Amino acid sequence: MKKVIFFLVFIIILFAGVAFLSNMQKEKAVEGNLYEKEDLEPETMEILDDPNYQNIIVPDALEEKLKTEEDVTVYFFSSNCVYCKQTTPELMPLAEELDVSIDQYNLWEFEEGWDKYNIDSTPTIVQYKNGEEVGRINGYKEPEVFRQWLEEYSVSK
Repeated sequence: MKKVIFFLVFIIILFAGVAFLSNMQKEKAVEGNLYEKEDLEPETMEILDDPNYQNIIVPDALEEKLKTEEDVTVYFFSSNCVYCKQTTPELMPLAEELDVSIDQYNLWEFEEGWDKYNIDSTPTIVQYKNGEEVGRINGYKEPEVFRQWLEEYSVSK
């Protein structure tokens, strides 16, 4: 009987330790993240260190840019979107090559953006000039299509 109790206590301590370490890893991963929030979706946590997802814009910052009528290119994506995962590694190096700044708005984390910016699907890139939308491209496209769109609508850094 003592062996069974010892074994159960050992298992409980083991699971508690694993849960504690897992929680610490999660807290460390979200600490000081670009999203300015602590509770991130697992799919978002997976891309925190990805160099293609380092120009995140949060809702308040985007609103401020639009209010001050700043020209801005916004890439609306969702960290759980298959097409976004295909688009981002092609789009972001292309933007770098063209010297175009693209702010990345994660709709998986900031769902209010769907309605606020009239986003029907991801990925979607929207160009704002003087705070107003002047161009939009939806869905996955070949890199050359994105190149032409960025050259036509976007402003260099």
